[in-house]
Amino acid sequence: MKTTGRNGKGGQMSRFVLAIDQGTTSSRAIVFDGDCRTVGVGQLEFPQHFPQSGWVEHDPEDLWRTTVATVRQALSEAKISAADLAALGITNQRETALVWDRHTGEPIHNAIVWQDRRSARLCDRLIADGYAEIVAEKTGLLIDSYFSGTKVAWILENVEGARARAENGDLLFGTVDTWLIWRLTGGKRHVTDATNASRTLMFDIRGHRWDDELLRMLGVPRSMLPEVLDSAAEFGETDREIFGATIPIRGVAGDQQAATVGQACFYPGMVKSTYGTGCFAVLNTGHEFVRSQNRLLTTIAYRLDGQTTYALEGSIFVAGATVQWLRDELKLIDRAEQSGQLAARADETQEVFLVPAFTGLGAPWWDADARGAMFGLSRATGPEELAMAALESVCFQTVDLVDAMQRDWTHDGQTVLRVDGGMVASDWTMQRLADLLDAPVDRPVVLETTALGAAWLAGRQAGVWPREAEFAEAWRRDRRFTPEFDAERRSRKLSGWRDAVRRTLSRAE
Repeated sequence: MKTTGRNGKGGQMSRFVLAIDQGTTSSRAIVFDGDCRTVGVGQLEFPQHFPQSGWVEHDPEDLWRTTVATVRQALSEAKISAADLAALGITNQRETALVWDRHTGEPIHNAIVWQDRRSARLCDRLIADGYAEIVAEKTGLLIDSYFSGTKVAWILENVEGARARAENGDLLFGTVDTWLIWRLTGGKRHVTDATNASRTLMFDIRGHRWDDELLRMLGVPRSMLPEVLDSAAEFGETDREIFGATIPIRGVAGDQQAATVGQACFYPGMVKSTYGTGCFAVLNTGHEFVRSQNRLLTTIAYRLDGQTTYALEGSIFVAGATVQWLRDELKLIDRAEQSGQLAARADETQEVFLVPAFTGLGAPWWDADARGAMFGLSRATGPEELAMAALESVCFQTVDLVDAMQRDWTHDGQTVLRVDGGMVASDWTMQRLADLLDAPVDRPVVLETTALGAAWLAGRQAGVWPREAEFAEAWRRDRRFTPEFDAERRSRKLSGWRDAVRRTLSRAE
């Protein structure tokens, strides 16, 4: 039964909500007060593991260890205890897959990260065997190693004894949210939410169930799969020994869906784009399942009170990672925030294009074998032009996504893009995005929209935070960037970009 929060200090009903934001390179925890303001933060990075080219792994214990430590940091900074929290929300890197022993809780392999490409050959076989249409119709997804189902299949086929243990009912599968809830509840709850389930290649997003045909396709036993709940629901309580008091877990959503909620994109036609390691644009299509004709994904935006809201999504594999590349590999900058300053000094007459296909190209191209390339270099090209090309590559890819969305789903009125993530702090990048998109770009006051979305789901379920309409009214814009390019300059830039992409695709001659 839904409760209405817990007594906090002084016996009053607590409105504090904790959000765990478990990402690709770090774990964070943020405490929000009843006015959705940040009052405590903890963050820790953890190692990335690259066993082979194209393989990316995390140690599951690193995910757990940093999550617990950051929660303690956030509570300490907020000067509250676990007992003062009304609820806990979790948001996570979505397609990363883990498999562990049901009885001991021990992982049988490292977590295989969403960026990992080791199951690409399996995907090729499934497509050749004619499964692409079945998968698209039931899951809204394309067959690609990006999604967690093929990662589970790889583990079952390549870890000694895994297949027999799974068929005997001894192994469990989960995305990162499921793994954390399992650990937080002391192994009492094996659950996920509809948004994370929708990214597995195994969940029918219209029938709202794990699909037997898809499970047979991947060879995954049903006994491995978690129970699927709404995004705001009762997911269990944390073990008292972890934080000194139990905390009810009441909200869960994959990171991009949580950002959609945190940006208050509750109405059909609203678009948000998050710029982290990758970039993910999400268009709310309401209660309508829209099949993309332009190689976008149909996904669940959120599920509340048993009612599903759908979305079209475009995924860019490399966004903020281009800035890391400038910093760590090319050594052109010392800090990420210097990239925009460097680009602002570039010679705009140079037409330099970077196609950052370091791990393949995502939507709308979906070419796993493409690799990065740069075009238009001359003797005059220097660090400034390279920085401009790197930042523009993120903008160009966003334009491709929004253009594809508009071809798939039309609505009245002008598109306004709500943005969040680390890159949006760069005024230069956001202005260039508006120029190339030829549409306004809105940056919110609260940039921690992913964590805020998870917190809102938990606070809504606890009955201590406002529902959709009131929460949307509270959304505040920090700055709107409006287009300044003329049509000719924009067209020339986009033509150069699309020519560069065509030359980069692995199937190009």
